[in-house]
Amino acid sequence: MHGISRRGLLKTGVAAGVLGLSGMPLRAQTRGGKLTAGLSGANTSDSWDGRTHSDLFMIASAQGSVFDSLTEIAADGSLKGELAESWEASADAKTWTFNLRQGVTFHNGKSFGADDVIESLQLHVAEGAKSAAQPIVAAITEMTKITDSQVQFTLASGNADFPYLMSDYHLLMYPAGQTEEAIAQGIGTGLYQVQSFDPGVRMVATRYPDHYKGDSAGFFDEIEYIAINDNTARMNALMTGQVDAINRIDFKTEALLRANPALRIQEVTGNQQYTFPMLTDTAPFNDVNVRRALKYGINRQEMVDKILLGHGAVGNDTPIGPANQYYAADMEQLEYDPDQAKFYLQQAGIDSLDIDLSASNAAFEGAVDAAQLFQASASAGGININVVQEPADGYWSNVWLKKPFCACYWSGRATEDWMFSTAYEAGVPWNDSQWDEKDNARFQELLLTARAELDSDKRRDQYTEMQQILRDDGGVLVPMFANYVQAVNNRISSPDTVGNLWQMDNARMAERWSVA
Repeated sequence: MHGISRRGLLKTGVAAGVLGLSGMPLRAQTRGGKLTAGLSGANTSDSWDGRTHSDLFMIASAQGSVFDSLTEIAADGSLKGELAESWEASADAKTWTFNLRQGVTFHNGKSFGADDVIESLQLHVAEGAKSAAQPIVAAITEMTKITDSQVQFTLASGNADFPYLMSDYHLLMYPAGQTEEAIAQGIGTGLYQVQSFDPGVRMVATRYPDHYKGDSAGFFDEIEYIAINDNTARMNALMTGQVDAINRIDFKTEALLRANPALRIQEVTGNQQYTFPMLTDTAPFNDVNVRRALKYGINRQEMVDKILLGHGAVGNDTPIGPANQYYAADMEQLEYDPDQAKFYLQQAGIDSLDIDLSASNAAFEGAVDAAQLFQASASAGGININVVQEPADGYWSNVWLKKPFCACYWSGRATEDWMFSTAYEAGVPWNDSQWDEKDNARFQELLLTARAELDSDKRRDQYTEMQQILRDDGGVLVPMFANYVQAVNNRISSPDTVGNLWQMDNARMAERWSVA
């Protein structure tokens, strides 16, 4: 059987979780053994609260191992059911009915059902909750338990992407009435059960017996994820055999990995993007002419060549990437042009601009070097950038969303609306440029219109216009899309198709890989 594609979903407004639980045809898998991975993106403040997850270590530990969501993006990009078996929509895509998988238990023995779904989703709109998935859940005006195995969602307006949104890594399912305990101890319905968890240090879990995914997923007896945020230390851990796999290899020492016959490189093209957001509610970035000057002051190709060493592609100041259905590949590319940068500074009423740019390699590998390249290229256009090197520890809590101009990275999202509603819709928690109606009312209008549009051709036109608006007026510089480049010991087998939504096979290596 085949998964229903997003194109088919948009045509029919109906989708069913008919893909096999494995998501892709698998080669023969070896059961048993252990996977040890060295992963970046860990923090001492990490917890099993999905609302707080933002980087690979906890995404792979939580949604990729210990917890489940209602739906899942397969390695080939198709949508399949996880804790939901199937779903269907009303003709206007405002009402969605999900049929839940029966016979599923949490790791503490409690049965999974509709009450768990409703309580878990309500966490994201609770008073004081700071969840990036808040706009997804806030769009649900009513959640109704029809039976223990059926839930109906009524949306404020039609959303053809709603089943995709239910795969968001923040939307983990917790046992109703036991949420605090589940967050404290890591109690989910996933393939692996927590044995130990030291935030910012390591996580160890073992396969949960008699899991509902059966023999089609979760082939290791044990997994151990070690937090190694330092790039050199991560490379050394793989080279010396301390770990079986690492994410985010150092491009400068890539040749060493390729020369080792015991290792292989995985390179996947997706929507991962390295960015420089500007707070558009803060001077001088509240002036569109200043933003345009900066757009012409950055040399995108130089960054791809020198920071990514060719492992990526030039960006065009929009978060919609080559793996998205409505990627505007034919849109005219903004080019480095110091004279145009000077022109837009003059339009802003100034001859030169002095600004700080906060950066740390915690944002992305090479972020400080990228900021310094930006500093050099922008100077020719009358823009004087002072690069502020921020500490890696606490970068995401103390710098991002707080400093007016900083380095950042996004994994991108599987659908256009998912990306826009997470980071560009007015008022959402992760809108890191504070882009809203005052910046461009047309963009916010199109966001709501395209979300409910079921005609694929009309949707393409709407998303193309939105990408053009962001290219010209937006508050985020997207100079480059970076491939996912990770390394694996040959003692570990992985499928021919590796997911490109997140790092490390959509962060589901514990589910999809095995001992060779």
